[in-house]
Amino acid sequence: MSDFVLDRGEVFPKLIENPQDYLIITGLAGASRDVAGICGADGVNYYAMAGAMGGAVAMGLGLALAQPDKKVLCVTGDGELLMNIGSLATVAVMNPSNFGIICVDNGHYGETGNQVSHTGHSTDLAVMASGAGIKQVRTVAQEGDIADAAAVVKGGNATFFVHLKVNDNPPPRIKRSLDANYTKTEFRKALLGEA
Repeated sequence: MSDFVLDRGEVFPKLIENPQDYLIITGLAGASRDVAGICGADGVNYYAMAGAMGGAVAMGLGLALAQPDKKVLCVTGDGELLMNIGSLATVAVMNPSNFGIICVDNGHYGETGNQVSHTGHSTDLAVMASGAGIKQVRTVAQEGDIADAAAVVKGGNATFFVHLKVNDNPPPRIKRSLDANYTKTEFRKALLGEA
């Protein structure tokens, strides 16, 4: 039996109970729609990457280091994380207590035609995160795994990595703004307040 059985739309609200408590950097498409599903399409506490595949973890880490008093989440997909897997080593070395990564893994490259990804074969991103040196690593592959991972996300007192294995159902159908200037400005207001 495949361990990609959870539905992302059902798990996300349970995993991130109070999304407004975080500044969130998302990867492309699926991950950005997952976050928009819990924050709302017009949510201002998340910044969705567009056209910068592979950059979400590094950007989230930079934000966490620059804003040590704020909780920062990076929500990314398996394909995007695989493009910059070395960023996990940098996260482990820097180890900010206010930073966490949630990798939504459906075992497919959703952006390029839904081909089976490396994680759909044998690559285990939780093992890679642990091997990079991240101390708090959780895999969520079934309903019984959610509560423990949600407690780690909510605790926010050490760098963590949550490997969320979901089925291949599509992410929420939420249309978000793709106007880079608008989204940057709104996220900046959430980060720094009105200028």
